[in-house]
Amino acid sequence: MCGIVGYTGKSSALSPVLEGLRRLEYRGYDSAGIALTLKPGAPLWVEKRAGKLENLEGSLTPDVPKSHSGIGHTRWATHGGPTDTNAHPHLDNEGKLALIHNGIIENYVELRAALEAKGHTFKSETDTESVVHLLSDARKAHNGDLAAAMRDICQELRGSFTLLAIHSDDPERIVGARRNSPLVVGVGDGENFLASDVAAFIAHTKRALELGQDEVVDITPSSITITDLLGNILPHNEYEISWDASAAERGGYTHFMLKEIYEQPKAILDTLIGRTAGLDASITSALNFEAVSKVVIIACGTAYHAGLVGKYAIEKWAGIPVDVEYASEYRYRDPSVDGSTLVIPISQSGETMDTLMAMRYAKTHGAQVFSVCNTNGSTIPRESDAVLYTHAGPEIAVASTKAFATQLIAMYLVGLHLGLARGVITPEFVTQMGDELSELPAKVEQVLETVEPLRELTRKFKDSSSMLFLGRHVGFPTALEGALKLKELAYMHAEGFPGGELKHGPIALIDQGTPVIAIMPAAGSLLAEKMASNVQEVKARGAVVIAISDGPVPAADHVIRIPSAHEFLQPVLSVVPLQVIAYEMALARGNDVDQPRNLAKSVTVE
Repeated sequence: MCGIVGYTGKSSALSPVLEGLRRLEYRGYDSAGIALTLKPGAPLWVEKRAGKLENLEGSLTPDVPKSHSGIGHTRWATHGGPTDTNAHPHLDNEGKLALIHNGIIENYVELRAALEAKGHTFKSETDTESVVHLLSDARKAHNGDLAAAMRDICQELRGSFTLLAIHSDDPERIVGARRNSPLVVGVGDGENFLASDVAAFIAHTKRALELGQDEVVDITPSSITITDLLGNILPHNEYEISWDASAAERGGYTHFMLKEIYEQPKAILDTLIGRTAGLDASITSALNFEAVSKVVIIACGTAYHAGLVGKYAIEKWAGIPVDVEYASEYRYRDPSVDGSTLVIPISQSGETMDTLMAMRYAKTHGAQVFSVCNTNGSTIPRESDAVLYTHAGPEIAVASTKAFATQLIAMYLVGLHLGLARGVITPEFVTQMGDELSELPAKVEQVLETVEPLRELTRKFKDSSSMLFLGRHVGFPTALEGALKLKELAYMHAEGFPGGELKHGPIALIDQGTPVIAIMPAAGSLLAEKMASNVQEVKARGAVVIAISDGPVPAADHVIRIPSAHEFLQPVLSVVPLQVIAYEMALARGNDVDQPRNLAKSVTVE
């Protein structure tokens, strides 16, 4: 959730640290702070403010001392409210050691009690402050070796964390550690970076190093050392970031979300390249598909909805039962898992804590793990047996759009491969579906070219208190996704229902003027007739119906036309108008589109 940045090198540290924090604003936060090292032994320079990053920037005066090393943090409040005092960095009692932290320290209460008994004075309500005092004592015990001290204290901490620390006695050094929380290294020329996301340093370098679980990294401008908690030096696993800084900028669009909606054709195309005839060889060689008798998809939020669509495709094309589970609930009910279970975690960031912990549970019980992820080098794909990377590029807006589209593509590819491997579908069918998939980028373009009237129509409902979404078959998960987008952005009541469930209770929600979005199945199908009846039911009770359809819907008040496509592929097209509705409703209601309240892009705590 929080954003973490560290820089040490030849430049003035304030600039890359602030720039990195700006690029990480999408992660969600409610305070921000920076600590800079000066000359050896000189006091640290620290500034932190509650609220948005602009509050911190506004507090900076022209006489900020020049420094070549520093750390920065955007905090999402967990322990203690979003105040100046609770903002990171936190200092030890000598004011020489500064630390920032993402995650939750579960044993902080007992640590704090022991430290206070030893004479440490606490200023904040945070769990993090226990760590900085603990690290201060450990550093003294290790004769000033900050990395050794970090290794030492990590063995005492319970919970999830990314930690970065600096000390005034060694001003060019930054030490970091991670457990169940993201941290990557940026490798520069005479400068190095640490961050919770590569977006923080992409303007400076495209070279990055992965950090594994319970690893400690020690950087200076000219060196990078990675160790385990016992001090054993570990090899560097370097990779190149496949996108550049411009991909993480708005590029003339008013909001990142609008830009990312319009980037969906390219994201779909990039995800499909070289794959319409089958999965990558690295995937097929790492997994034993023949042994699979059950598939379990685990995910959260939007990714969960992509998994629901995947269930339809995999069960139909591969003839395998599929369960789709909320990752946050999965491991707490002791599910039945064994070597014949293929578990598919779906995560845009690859760091979603609920999904990661559910995946680990399944893996320890013998399941094969095949992840779908958008972020190279993140924890979930690293701990999987195989990974299908989507190629959505950076997604900055909190509300997911192009990541969802590419996750759908990934689900279709998995279904086709499993079906072919099991002999349920023919090579000819795979070729036919490959052709249909290849047409999707152009069809999404067609939808995007016709959404302007929808934006105007949406504004007419800005004062509505509720909006309902109806769908059948794969249209039902699409309805759930449309409702989620509206909740995230418009802060209004929205629910998605299967059309056939209306008469079992939800129809009581319909009142005069209630807007209802109907995601229609393919024109002429049996399900289209069923949905047409559902439209009539809500119309008879005063609803205003907006239908998303590839054909006419006579009973609807408004019809948003999408191109025809195979029934399983329709969500890729029908979700686009739903994204536009949520975007425009947020604008009409004066809400922050890219950073909606109370939400974070990457949820890295349980």
